[in-house]
Amino acid sequence: DVAERLAHAAGLAVTRLDGPALAAGGFGGLTAVGQGSASEPALVAVTYTPEDAPADARRVVLVGKGITYDTGGIDIKPRTSMVTMKNDMSGAAVVLATVLAAAEARLPLHVTAVLPLAENHFGASSYRRADVLTMVDGTRVEVGNTDAEGRLVLADGIAWARSTFSPDALIDVATLTGAAEVALGPRTAALLATDDALARTIEQSARTTGEAVWRLPLVDEYDERLGSTVTELRNVPADERGGGAITAALFLRRFVGDVPWAHVDIAGPAHADKASHEVPAGATGFGARLLLSTLEGLAARD
Repeated sequence: DVAERLAHAAGLAVTRLDGPALAAGGFGGLTAVGQGSASEPALVAVTYTPEDAPADARRVVLVGKGITYDTGGIDIKPRTSMVTMKNDMSGAAVVLATVLAAAEARLPLHVTAVLPLAENHFGASSYRRADVLTMVDGTRVEVGNTDAEGRLVLADGIAWARSTFSPDALIDVATLTGAAEVALGPRTAALLATDDALARTIEQSARTTGEAVWRLPLVDEYDERLGSTVTELRNVPADERGGGAITAALFLRRFVGDVPWAHVDIAGPAHADKASHEVPAGATGFGARLLLSTLEGLAARD
């Protein structure tokens, strides 16, 4: 509702799909994650189209993880791990802020923010380990952990965005893995990408804005760890040999196709225990300045 209100106030186009439409449209990941909650899931897309845009203006899609609260589902989190889980929609908030800022700045790019939104709760209708979900692009995914829900809603959002908007570049932002925070701490996001030029633009924007990123490799050998014995893919590896930020990104890569893509895991810097310099206590909004600067860099490249 908030995304729709802000978008309309800014004069931007909005597409909204609620629970029944998601189920009918085959959004198996988003529907499954949200089905244990009293609040049904939704997908919102907000699009900024520049005035007098040339026919060849670059199209950029931003997809943000929007888990409005994350209990972990049936694989329930420890009590202390749930304290900050209202912030698990930080990725969605960041991409919404970015498309609104792009419109205000009148950037010469088509920009769409896609917000897959769900509450990962538990109850009689919750999805379970060993369920097999059919994603919006037809990929079948075995659930290995219900607390690895963010990649499921992102996969649906990415696949739908790719087929709906035919982007020239796609960036997703998510509080995705504790592994990224363990590796890089509370002030630096993990960056993984299939396109070196896009990654360099994001890295330059990080230096400009002070929202730090560190690029991790997409290790192709780890891709086989996401294999399933019953279908095409698992949402988590069957083994636990580390590299969780990388395997999560490799899972998402399966849904990107040949679109230049970057993934920004903000699990660490999305929340701060105390204020420091320009960073407030609580939800920090990390990534909004980074993405807006990245869009400016992409526009300058054209």
